[in-house]
Amino acid sequence: IAANKEEGKRADKVEPYDDFSRRMVEFYAEYDRQCQREGVVDFAELLLRSYELLARNEGLREHYVSRFRHILVDEFQDTNRLQYRWLQLLAGRHNAIFAVGDDDQSIYGWRGASTANMQDLQRDFHVEKVIKLEQNYRSHGNILDAANALISHNRKRLGKSLWTADAKGEPLRVYEAATDFAEASYVVDEVRALRSEGARLADIAVLYRSNAQSRIIEHALFTAGMPYRVYGGLRFFERQEIKHALAYLRLVANQEDDGALLRIINFPARGIGARSLEQLQGMAKEAGTSLWAAACANTLSGKAAASIAAFVKMIEAMRNATAGLPLPEVISHVIEHSGLKAHYRSEKEGADRLENLDELVNAAAVFVDERATRLPDEGAPPEEMDELTAFLAHAALEAGEHQAEAGADALQLMTVHSAKGLEFHAVFVTGLEEGLFPHENSMTEADGVEEERRLMYVALTRARRRLYLLLAQSRMLHGQTRYNVPSRFFQELPEALLQRVNHLRQAPASVPGYAQQGRPSYGAARTATRGISTAPAMLSRDLPWRIGQAVTHAKFGAGVIVNAEGGGAEARVQVNFRDSGLKWLMLEYAKLTAA
Repeated sequence: IAANKEEGKRADKVEPYDDFSRRMVEFYAEYDRQCQREGVVDFAELLLRSYELLARNEGLREHYVSRFRHILVDEFQDTNRLQYRWLQLLAGRHNAIFAVGDDDQSIYGWRGASTANMQDLQRDFHVEKVIKLEQNYRSHGNILDAANALISHNRKRLGKSLWTADAKGEPLRVYEAATDFAEASYVVDEVRALRSEGARLADIAVLYRSNAQSRIIEHALFTAGMPYRVYGGLRFFERQEIKHALAYLRLVANQEDDGALLRIINFPARGIGARSLEQLQGMAKEAGTSLWAAACANTLSGKAAASIAAFVKMIEAMRNATAGLPLPEVISHVIEHSGLKAHYRSEKEGADRLENLDELVNAAAVFVDERATRLPDEGAPPEEMDELTAFLAHAALEAGEHQAEAGADALQLMTVHSAKGLEFHAVFVTGLEEGLFPHENSMTEADGVEEERRLMYVALTRARRRLYLLLAQSRMLHGQTRYNVPSRFFQELPEALLQRVNHLRQAPASVPGYAQQGRPSYGAARTATRGISTAPAMLSRDLPWRIGQAVTHAKFGAGVIVNAEGGGAEARVQVNFRDSGLKWLMLEYAKLTAA
């Protein structure tokens, strides 16, 4: 609906091309009718109505055209097509337009921004003078040279090359970790070193492509006692979807938890309103029992009574179904059967929340692994808690007041999108792997990789003096362990500008478990199987290949072995190729070579 409004199209102007698009047009029309009935508008509607008003009312248009002779537009690269057409109407034939923007920093295509507006402006308004602001006063030369080299691979750009009168500075440090845990540990160690050199924590930033990546970094910082702030967002355990999931888990673990019940009894919505909750609380108070006991007794009537009964039945079913399951599977089951996953799947911008719920499963797997490897002298309570209760206690501890107070010197954590417009002495760009940065969704979108490259350009140019580029050979993401190919962006950076702190292209012998690294193998290879994966590190005694090893194929190029089956002449491997995706190959014919 928003996309069509931003193109200036009402429902009756949208041409459906199949049954699905026809149904979407029907939804659009009904949505408009409902908004009309309620007297409300959304943001795209504000823009569309303004455009329609100016386009249809010549007298009003001429009034504003004559009133505003000079028009200044800032951040022009973030405008959408409708805003551009709106600008054309306001400018008329003779008004002066001064537009400021950087097409290389256009990173909001997912919400309608169009870099084409900058090129169209030059053509439609016969712009005679384009002033390129190419001198940079922020970053050292090597950082700018890397950014220029990277963005030159984009085809649709106006073209500019940043330079500085300052020194070339340090090379970009590249660190290839074995796991995402090792990546986070490296960040902690380097931040300590920077701090000892006199850098303020507030002048150091850790950037990530996806919000879900922050959890492992936060955990490492929490363990190290290092103050940090999540800029422009919430810490992992403070996020709405995580609080909801933990509340379901708390109620499964302890039916006396009234706070957990109140949070989730009507989320996702199941027809239990405020009035019904008041009655339930009154019954519990009168009987001197918990809300759960009152819900089980359930003397209410009507639809609310049926909804409460269904809620009680659902919690009991989840408790019975998860009895005896490993902790990660308990959490995965509760997230699925509580309706949280379906709820966020239906939200327009629910993808980030789904990633965070997957990351909660990963957090549980890590917790189980760390708990199992706890040293005997660290001590355990006399009566050891069950895993779920212990995990909930751990989550409550990490969710405490550990984020630094406003104004305090603290490390800055943020997504690359949030970092736009900011600058720091030192910047860590984490997760530089294919499928993560650039994001896997960009592979199927028109000009998606070009936008990801612009996002990477923004990340590089946040640093003034020192820039770290980090990647992990394996990362637990979306509920499974992924063996990664380095981001294509590394190939687009001049090698002379990079200082490789280490170089690990061979997976460690303990793949896929990485027990020495504190990495559990839950979810590795196949998430459908129950329990712990025990895929062998070596595929065969007479073959040198390992799961997680980087290889090269004559036709498909560089990739990483992610799975294997068979033996002898029937042995085959599944390889995740950077440019060709997942492929099953017979080893007898594939002629793979080690990268």
